[in-house]
Amino acid sequence: MPARFYVNGGIVTGRADMLNLLRPLLKQTVTYVYLRGADVVASGTGWIERIVMDEPETSTYFTPLIVCINVDSFEHLEFDTRPDQLLSYTLVQGDERIRIEFAPLDHPVDAAANRQLRLPESDYVQMELTGLGPDEA
Repeated sequence: MPARFYVNGGIVTGRADMLNLLRPLLKQTVTYVYLRGADVVASGTGWIERIVMDEPETSTYFTPLIVCINVDSFEHLEFDTRPDQLLSYTLVQGDERIRIEFAPLDHPVDAAANRQLRLPESDYVQMELTGLGPDEA
């Protein structure tokens, strides 16, 4: 039987193939979304520090600072090519899924957090504060 091959996407069950497909994520910043069924449980952005297999003592974990992936934690890997030619990965274990994508280089700042507070003029009073003059100090 010939070895499997994939072009731009597929479902991968072989651990070595999963490791090889995930390897470009090593030392990269990624976004992740953790789903249980159809419910989003958690999401974030983290740095892929390790990708391992055959290390039963090593857990898989996703945190906003560091990510470690043990391919043995998952049944299979689904991957697809996005329109920008980067890959989108989904690690699957039962009804749990973790979607992983390269984080954009120019992280958009949360618009709500970056928006300047604006109030209609009738809702506030403007005050001018001046420092003490030389005679008042």
